[in-house]
Amino acid sequence: MTTEGPAVAIHDLVKTFGKFTAVDHISLEVKRGEIFGFLGPNGAGKSTTIRILCGLLTPTSGRATVDGFDVATEPEKIRADIGYMSQKFSLYDDLTVEENIEFFSGIYGVPRSKRPERKAYVLQMAGLTERHDTLTRLLSGGWKQRLALGCAILHQPPILFLDEPTSGVDPIARRAFWDLIYSLSEKGHTVFVSTHYMDEAEYCHRLALLYKGRITALGAPPELKQKYDLPTMEQVFVRVIEEEDRKAAA
Repeated sequence: MTTEGPAVAIHDLVKTFGKFTAVDHISLEVKRGEIFGFLGPNGAGKSTTIRILCGLLTPTSGRATVDGFDVATEPEKIRADIGYMSQKFSLYDDLTVEENIEFFSGIYGVPRSKRPERKAYVLQMAGLTERHDTLTRLLSGGWKQRLALGCAILHQPPILFLDEPTSGVDPIARRAFWDLIYSLSEKGHTVFVSTHYMDEAEYCHRLALLYKGRITALGAPPELKQKYDLPTMEQVFVRVIEEEDRKAAA
């Protein structure tokens, strides 16, 4: 882990699949300790970009670093240094809450001497102490979500990538999950989170609006609302999409 420079730096990043361009020359930087939002509709390129940043996909061109490591040449170092939570939570339904935590402790290489302490922290953080022996398949979507986040931070990664983590859960569970994100940010974690829920944009320190693989706006929510003279980020995003569509049609 490094402590200097941005947590994430992306320069002119491109990812193509055949003739389709999923990520179209994007550039941005994420500060350490920041909650950075990737906002956009399904198919905008959010998940592809996150998979590149997690060392799971190789970029077609451009450059990106995570915690100072190059995504193209040092993906193994990146994967050891981050927490990643996908849309599907990546949990084992036939294991209990506690067994899932123990399994991921091994996957992430948490030293055996530290596993009891980390397990207790995750159970407490996620509010699952009383449910530690519950089969994961019996948990609601909101509780599974909390467990998945807990498993992603067992090895105390400085940077977290959360790819559509609130998809498919109810509004109350979404709000509770964002409370957990804030608590992690306050502890020094950098959180890079993607979402297609427009109201969640308001929770981020800064965000990028992504549309058809391109960044169409970048900044803090108050700055973007002031720039477009609109009261909500949802209205800002609709305005930005309309402008982009007009340009494309011209």
